[in-house]
Amino acid sequence: MMKSIVETRGLTVVRGHHPVLTDLDVSIGPGVTGLLGPSGCGKSTLLRSIVGVQRIEGGSVTVLAEPAGSAPLRRRVGYVTQAASVYDDLTVAENLRFFARVLGVPDIATEAARVLEAVDLGRQRDAVVGELSGGQRSRVSLAVALLGTPGLLVLDEPTVGLDPVLRRDLWALFHRLADDGTAVLVSSHVMDEAERCDRLLLMREGQILADDTPAAIKAGAGADDIETAFLMLVEGDGAVA
Repeated sequence: MMKSIVETRGLTVVRGHHPVLTDLDVSIGPGVTGLLGPSGCGKSTLLRSIVGVQRIEGGSVTVLAEPAGSAPLRRRVGYVTQAASVYDDLTVAENLRFFARVLGVPDIATEAARVLEAVDLGRQRDAVVGELSGGQRSRVSLAVALLGTPGLLVLDEPTVGLDPVLRRDLWALFHRLADDGTAVLVSSHVMDEAERCDRLLLMREGQILADDTPAAIKAGAGADDIETAFLMLVEGDGAVA
């Protein structure tokens, strides 16, 4: 049986009297899990619920055997939003030192050097973040999220707007992190990224249409690629799990 890192049970989120997630049950285990679906389907809301920053109407969310958002998870969950969540007027190194202190990370210099190497930003450590490219700024946010070696890394559309080489390198990094024991949950609306995941959650209108490996989802739908499988599931109004 798959070891559970994240469990949602009956998760319901309502925004402006409109249900975004309804009675959602999801289990997420180790490795790299992809959360794929069109923009507006509820991916970010689910990620925010897992991180513990989303007000929920009903149900429960458990992360690493603790209630989502609880104090024991503060250093155990890394979260990267779609927008870079660092200070533009500080250097890369200054951002890392600041957030390391906030998190209470010991041996800040060693930890900063470790995460800079992980995201390949060693040569930019003294650069002001506001002067970096969009891709580099995204990697600074990722470096901050890696401080303290979290058990779960939640990434909301981390590859949007990046060139193919950087996208490839980031996915390689996600798998290295997973190999080292960090569960990685990545959201995307780009279907061709599905094949890079160990497991997939296909989402539409706040519901999970499929939850399995990419190969199993394609085989179950009788499709050659994930995009076609997704379309078949939508048009057939069915779900596989």
